[in-house]
Amino acid sequence: MDIEAIKEAVDWGVMGVLALMGFVALWAYFERLIFFRRVDLRSYRHKEALEIDLTANTTLISSVGANAPYVGLLGTVLGIIITFYLLGQSKQMDAGSIMTSLSLALKATAMGLVVAIPAMLFYNHVVRKIEVLQNRWEILQKDVA
Repeated sequence: MDIEAIKEAVDWGVMGVLALMGFVALWAYFERLIFFRRVDLRSYRHKEALEIDLTANTTLISSVGANAPYVGLLGTVLGIIITFYLLGQSKQMDAGSIMTSLSLALKATAMGLVVAIPAMLFYNHVVRKIEVLQNRWEILQKDVA
């Protein structure tokens, strides 16, 4: 296999995985917001059942936020390895070409952060909404008793 083909496969593969992770985090976030607007707290008799329903899909959001930087870092490391391989093969690679290759490798880390930071903001927002809804349920239980 040609090294340029490997370079393209790594680039598209890492960016594709990060795009998928971003889509999953965004979907899970909006799914939770829609659920929170429609949830009927009065229909829950047990706190545990409420917690199970409220926390569904939150693990997806936190997993994206926690792991997207590592996927980006993997892309950067692979890009640097490919750059060093090309440097070793050509033996006369100029500084401009090296810097261009390294900067392109670093875009994977940047994209990992672009996916992770909003995912963590989404997760924190969802966790706060869960706390508020659980407290509202507790208040309703006291009013019923």
